[in-house]
Amino acid sequence: MTTRRPAVRETGSRTRKSRRKQRLFVLDTNVLLHDPTSLFRFEEHDIFLPMQTLEELDRNKKGVSELARNARQASRFIEEVMSRGPAAIEQGMPLQRNATDPATGLLFLQTEAIAEPLPANLPIASADNLIIGVVASLHKRRAERQVILVSKDINMRIKARAAGLAAEDYFNDQVLEDTDLLYAGSRLLGADFWEQQTSEVESWKKDGATFYRVRSPLAAELNINQFVYTEGEHAFNARVRSVEPGLAVLETVRDYGNPRNAVWGVSARNREQNFALNLLMDPDVDFITLLGQAGTGKTLLALAAGLAQVLDDKRYTEIIMTRVTVPVGEDIGFLPGTEEEKMAPWMGALEDNLEVLNTTDGAAGEWGRAATRDLIRSRIRIKSLNFMRGRTFLNKFLIIDEAQNLTPKQMKTLVTRAGPGTKVLCLGNIAQIDTPYLTEGSSGLTYVVERFRGWDHGGHVTLQRGERSRLADHAAEAL
Repeated sequence: MTTRRPAVRETGSRTRKSRRKQRLFVLDTNVLLHDPTSLFRFEEHDIFLPMQTLEELDRNKKGVSELARNARQASRFIEEVMSRGPAAIEQGMPLQRNATDPATGLLFLQTEAIAEPLPANLPIASADNLIIGVVASLHKRRAERQVILVSKDINMRIKARAAGLAAEDYFNDQVLEDTDLLYAGSRLLGADFWEQQTSEVESWKKDGATFYRVRSPLAAELNINQFVYTEGEHAFNARVRSVEPGLAVLETVRDYGNPRNAVWGVSARNREQNFALNLLMDPDVDFITLLGQAGTGKTLLALAAGLAQVLDDKRYTEIIMTRVTVPVGEDIGFLPGTEEEKMAPWMGALEDNLEVLNTTDGAAGEWGRAATRDLIRSRIRIKSLNFMRGRTFLNKFLIIDEAQNLTPKQMKTLVTRAGPGTKVLCLGNIAQIDTPYLTEGSSGLTYVVERFRGWDHGGHVTLQRGERSRLADHAAEAL
């Protein structure tokens, strides 16, 4: 896993010579609103905050939204740094909070008006252009240093570069630089995997499953609850149960593609769906992430597994479903009713999948399906993310849909709501992010996939093949 940073660590004392090698980063307001801790993410390099950035922080601090909270937290960090700094702000205030903090640079604030004129094609009334003017002034006044504008605003970076100034995106929130390297949760073994074993393979049976203890250099690259498989006539599908240096224990997976093992009438249609159901039906797995494009069956599999474990196995008391309410087009305004009524328009996917699950039993008849529909709805609760802070869910089956639109901080807030006996599922497609300033690499869904990788009670599967319809599959490829 690689993380791209806008700064490169340099060692040595903070002498005048080393100071010239260090960069001076000018932060746009949206960087602080996106990540208040960005002040401490530039290692040994210095940070400059224009007065316009402070003004915009002040304008955004009111309210209970995530943006307002971040604005207030950023202001607290700035005040904390100033309380440790010297009497003269012009000398710079140390960012380092303790001996182990990698932020060894200084924080500078704009203390005087910028006399440098803006380029003729940039209007003075724009706040972005005022910040660009500060960068241009610093570029002339501190010619011995590399001055760089850091902004999440693409157009602002374009204007700065057009004016001959250096500008970068904020990369320290990126979990991965290349999402092609994102953990897939499954791995194809070579056709000669069994022939390459350095010693005799041990095998035994337990609870209807077959276990294999294999000694192979490949074990160092495997993670607990990762799935491995071989293709061909004698296909082998297994799950990694434990990993030690040069040693791995594999357990054959249950075949949920067989109608006899169907979960609430739903059978796996491909290998990845079978892997997902093995995780969903395992009571020892508390946290699951399912990634995949539209139509791969993420929500259907999650609901089927939830209903089977709530109504049949009595393992959980109810299903709680939530999602981020980010509109794709124009917002239709305020919605009337209770919390669940307000969330209902956002839960079209839930209604569609419940309709599929309610028609799986053709012999039940109309009255039987109506009774089942009422029973299902009595065990499903729809909750808004706005009211999650401070809650604790006990013995719940919690589904977080469209999780790619969550920031890492929001994801942490939700996952930490889980109490004893609760299973948390995060579903999403990182190619469909609607939240401003979030990318595939900085999404909260990408964040938890990497952070929970290899945890004994967590699992992940990337669903590859769409199963919605031939039209939907072709549209996903051709459009």
